[in-house]
Amino acid sequence: MTSAAELLDLATDIAREAGELARTRRAEGVTVAATKSALADIVTEADREVEALIRSRVAAARPDDGFLGEESGGSAPDAEITWVVDPIDGTVNYAYGLPAWAVSIAAVAGSADPQEWEALAAVVYAPAIGEVFAAARGSGAFLDGRQIHVNAEVGPAGALVATGFGYDPATHAGTLAQIARVMPIARDLRRGGAASLDLSYVAAGRLDAYYERGLQPWDHAAGALLVTEAGGVVSGAPGGRPGRAMTIAAAPPVYDRLVDLLEF
Repeated sequence: MTSAAELLDLATDIAREAGELARTRRAEGVTVAATKSALADIVTEADREVEALIRSRVAAARPDDGFLGEESGGSAPDAEITWVVDPIDGTVNYAYGLPAWAVSIAAVAGSADPQEWEALAAVVYAPAIGEVFAAARGSGAFLDGRQIHVNAEVGPAGALVATGFGYDPATHAGTLAQIARVMPIARDLRRGGAASLDLSYVAAGRLDAYYERGLQPWDHAAGALLVTEAGGVVSGAPGGRPGRAMTIAAAPPVYDRLVDLLEF
C-alpha cells in the first residue's frame, strides 16, 4: 500500500503545478464562468482549468484512485484512496486580486464522505504568498519544510478567531449571532475568505481558532489534517466531524470554550 509520505510528495508536486497555472491565469485576467449557490458564489474559467489539470495528473499517476473536486464532482466512489480537491479556494479573493487564495489537495482513505474518511496527506499551497502547508498522517504539519504547531497558550487579551459567512443571505443573522457570543473570548476576529488558509493558519499558530458553517468536503479536507497534525483539535457537525452544519478547528486552550459558545 502506498504510504502517506508518498501521497504527500505527489500532492505537493501537483499543487505547485496547479498553483502556478492559477497564478498565470490570474495575471492574464479573470473570467467569471458561472455562479453556483448564489450570485456571489462564482466560478472562474481558471477554477475549471486548474481542477482539470489536477485531475489529469492524479489519473496519470494513480489511475485506480477516486476523485472529488469542487468543479467536476466525484469518480470511483469505492476506490481505496480518493483525492479531494479545491482548485482555487477563495475564488472571490482570486477574482478581486486579493492574495488569500489557495490550491487545496487531500488524499483520503475510505469513503469519499468526510464523516467516514481518514485523511492521509494534505497540501495547501498559496501561490500569491509563496507558502506551502503540508502534512502526512502521523508525521506532523509543515510550512515550507519547517514543522509548525498550534498555539500552546492563549493570552489574557483573548483568542484570535477566524470565521466566514455563507453565500446564502438567510444564514447571515445566525452567523452574526454566533459572532456576538464568541467575541467575549476573542481579542479580535478575522474573515479571510478561504477556509483552507484559515485552517492552515490555525495549524501554524497564526490564528487560535477558526469556525464556519456551510463548508463543503473540499473546503476542509486538507486543512483539517494540517490542524490535527499540528496538535490542534478539529470537530464539527454532523457526527462530531467537520461538515455542512459546522466546522471547528482550534488550539486546545480555546477549543472547549469556543464549542460551548457556538451552540451549534
